[in-house]
Amino acid sequence: MRRTLQAVPLVLCGLGLLHVSLVTDLYLRYVKEGMRPLLIATGAVLLLLGLASALLDRGANSSDGHGHGHSGTPKVAWLLLVPALSLLCYAPPALGAYTAARQSAKPVVHQGDFEPLPSASPLPMTLSDFTSRVREDRGQAIKGRVVRMTGFVTPGDGDEWELTRLVLNCCAADAQSVKVRVHGGPVPPADTWVTVTGTWHPGGTLGTASAPVALDARTVTKVPRPVNGYQDALPPGESVAR
Repeated sequence: MRRTLQAVPLVLCGLGLLHVSLVTDLYLRYVKEGMRPLLIATGAVLLLLGLASALLDRGANSSDGHGHGHSGTPKVAWLLLVPALSLLCYAPPALGAYTAARQSAKPVVHQGDFEPLPSASPLPMTLSDFTSRVREDRGQAIKGRVVRMTGFVTPGDGDEWELTRLVLNCCAADAQSVKVRVHGGPVPPADTWVTVTGTWHPGGTLGTASAPVALDARTVTKVPRPVNGYQDALPPGESVAR
């Protein structure tokens, strides 16, 4: 029975990975979207290894007629059951305001020249695009424009809060935040996903590092969390402002 017992953690880990990456979209809470094929392949390999180990053990027991193992499964191996059962039964919540509040905003660097902004009003923008326009666009094209951005709420001091996105380089462990401070309007609860419309909050010199990455809110509307919340992207159907 030794191999059969060893197979249990492998099978459960394999099933857990296949569950979060193939059956659901829960894997997006932990890694980038492009990692999905690797997770599926890893889950399949673990599952096959576990099943093969159990079958070999059954065959060995049938041939010797006893089925008595001389050594048990190392106790540390059973620790694999914890993440396996977690993936199958309870998915840890996605990172949010707690993480964002404890790190500085990710530096946003714009490459190349800025193109003219579309005439749409309100103008859909990502938080990164807004940051680049505020800090680097010497043409000050963002001045006076009504923009619309979507993210989750990170509480600040008093009546101020930050519209936030967490962006992954690889996995949740290296998540970095992009933040826009919001002035005015209601203060939603932490981690609430909202769409905010408003205009740039004046301060410093627009188009330079002295300009605050901030917004005077006109409307704040609660929206569902996107399927992939670990990217700085516009909602489906909206085009990115360049």
